Amino acid sequence: MAKRTLSALKSVRQANARRIKNRQKKLKLRKMLKEIKGLKEKAAILESLPKVQALVDKSVKRGIVHKNTAARIKSKLMKLSKKTDTTNK
Repeated sequence: MAKRTLSALKSVRQANARRIKNRQKKLKLRKMLKEIKGLKEKAAILESLPKVQALVDKSVKRGIVHKNTAARIKSKLMKLSKKTDTTNK
């Protein structure tokens, strides 16, 4: 194995730590999206909608999700909330 510089070894450690943290944040986002899509009651959806939208926005800011992907996710969530709104009337 070739010699490695200290800075190269440090950057490998940093990249691994960042990858693990980003994976955890992305999994948390997916979990929340699954939960909100599984809800049937209008009140429960409207209650959790701002929390999920905030998490999506934070994921964009941190570079975990692309901004167009976030826009698509938020659009689908709004469509879901509107659909449950009309079916419960």
